[in-house]
Amino acid sequence: MARIVGYIATSLDGFIADKDGSLDWLTPKYDELLGEDNRRRYADFIKRIGTTVMGRATYDWVAAHGMPSPYPDKRTIVVTSTPLTGAPAEIETWDQGIDALIARLRDLDDGDVWMVGGGKLQMAFLERGALDEIEIYIMPELIGGGAALFPPTGLTRGARLISAQTLAAGCVRLHYAFD
Repeated sequence: MARIVGYIATSLDGFIADKDGSLDWLTPKYDELLGEDNRRRYADFIKRIGTTVMGRATYDWVAAHGMPSPYPDKRTIVVTSTPLTGAPAEIETWDQGIDALIARLRDLDDGDVWMVGGGKLQMAFLERGALDEIEIYIMPELIGGGAALFPPTGLTRGARLISAQTLAAGCVRLHYAFD
């Protein structure tokens, strides 16, 4: 049974992209500042992933940045109600609802499932008790608005801290489990 996990960076004020949908506040600045340790952590994380799942807005963002198949060696599922135009054949689309998707993902046995990108889809999984763990990288930046790490839905839920780590450049890595 696959575990469903999140791995995401956020600004100190809780946004994953600025008000224009840009990640310029994050990359390449923090890629460079965090350096080799960050690349190693990401490489270790991605090795255990068999499937990536993203919403349509995240897919459109990565495709617009020249990555129409951002994880070519992984099963990639885009949750959308409209067809993807010009997407590579290996990209699967899903329009059968979140509950059916969770059931399908849980049946996988070729690695963990990474909820890539936006907080909206991750929140839908949290609301259903289907996000098992999340690693959150908090960057020491206030960006003043944009896409929230977790959009407000009224959900209240506790999490168990697995680990906390201070990183270079004032960044912090938090790893939580949702039991």
